[in-house]
Amino acid sequence: MKSRRQKSGVRSQKRAGVAGVLRYCLPLIACSLLLLTFAAQTFAQMGQQYSNSPLYGPRPELGSGTTENGLPKPLQAVGIDQRLGEQVPLDTIFRDETGREVRLGEYFNHGRPVIITLVYYECPMLCNQVLNELAGALKSLSFDVGKEFDVVTVSFDARETPQLAAAKKDSYMARYGRAGAERGWHFLTGDQQSIDALTRAVGFRYTYDEKSKQFAHASGIMLATPDGKLARYFYGLEYAPKELRLSIVEASAGKVGTPVDALMLYCFHYDPTSGKYGLAIMNIVRLSGALTVVGIFAMLFIMKRRESSRGSRKGGDPEGLKAGGAA
Repeated sequence: MKSRRQKSGVRSQKRAGVAGVLRYCLPLIACSLLLLTFAAQTFAQMGQQYSNSPLYGPRPELGSGTTENGLPKPLQAVGIDQRLGEQVPLDTIFRDETGREVRLGEYFNHGRPVIITLVYYECPMLCNQVLNELAGALKSLSFDVGKEFDVVTVSFDARETPQLAAAKKDSYMARYGRAGAERGWHFLTGDQQSIDALTRAVGFRYTYDEKSKQFAHASGIMLATPDGKLARYFYGLEYAPKELRLSIVEASAGKVGTPVDALMLYCFHYDPTSGKYGLAIMNIVRLSGALTVVGIFAMLFIMKRRESSRGSRKGGDPEGLKAGGAA
């Protein structure tokens, strides 16, 4: 029979083991709860920020001018309708900045995602802002134009010439400032038939205002996969580098980026209503739960190893004493 001292020692070891497990596991559980709280707060903020703007709609009927939306008449037919998963017309013919006739598909045969921007080169304000913000966001990326992705800028004004495209390219190559970008950022012009085919395919609606002699259009950019399928839309004039990076990684099917990018894609999902990446709540719940379980099992394994090590050392002491006494 075990003595009281032995029983007391066993109980003390059990209490110490439980305390050790709690000491290591409680921080993991606390971190998981913090992640869940942060995810819930972010989800609520996303819901508050949701905007059903007629200029940026996931459905063609939004902003089509068929309903009263408070916009001036020239803007009622203007907007960007998402065509996620649809094919860019790769057989359409344009001219590059040198005046060479090119197929749009020539820029989709390098295995890289392609950012598409629709502007007109003599735009007095908004188009320049789109290109300025895009160039600034791209400069913040570690990815390079012409290496991990390409950019195709197309004028939707059929009157514009390759000379205007060349001048615009020179300006933005200097602004972007990275060697080799001229091989990956292309500035195109085309006839009305080609322009119509592209703008219809990507959901870009614009109109010409005779009174102001200018085009009315929305601002935004699109991202297509290497085979020309529309993958992402980014609205407005601010393109977050983090979201651009995630979209490029995702559109490339993991061919560019790091393991950290892959983890970020697990935690974030694309929200087509806002054109931005938001937290994937259930993915975070799964990830935090998995990390907690792994942490608990790791701590139990470590504690078990320590207990075994202590037991082997204690079990060896009597033998050592006997050997010492016999000597």
